Amino acid sequence: MNITDLFEIIQDRKIHPRETSYTSALYAAGVPRMAQKVGEEATETVVAALSENKQRLIEEIADLTYHVLVLMAAQDITPQDVLSELERRHR
Repeated sequence: MNITDLFEIIQDRKIHPRETSYTSALYAAGVPRMAQKVGEEATETVVAALSENKQRLIEEIADLTYHVLVLMAAQDITPQDVLSELERRHR
């Protein structure tokens, strides 16, 4: 799976919520909850980078990436929007 595939699944849950979907539950909870989860996962990523092994850091980065993508989708921001901003900064 790549970021684009994951983002498409996340967007699909926005349009077609599923009762058993964690992503759908995040949408139902709203942007404040999504932002909170990004903060939590960012903190866990920092802790893993400083005191855990590589596998644990990978797991936390995966969690952080997922939650950032959910927040992006909720705010109608695409991965391409972010890449375009990074390209603009590189110039």
